Amino acid sequence: MNIAERLVAPTPPFFQKVRNVGLVLLAISGTIAGLPVAVPAVLTQIAGYLAVAGTVMSGISQATVDTGEMAKSR
Repeated sequence: MNIAERLVAPTPPFFQKVRNVGLVLLAISGTIAGLPVAVPAVLTQIAGYLAVAGTVMSGISQATVDTGEMAKSR
């Protein structure tokens, strides 16, 4: 199974939740990074860490495959 097939295959419910949490972290970090006012450097650094964590969580979660669902759909 190549990566393209994994990304469109059914995702287990737990990893759907993890993916959504990762997307929320990305949204929060984007909001902090895009603030039109000056923010403390530590807050900008935290936003960067949230972006990395959200990206990794979402990417890894989306690549997991629910083999039971795949077997049912065939």
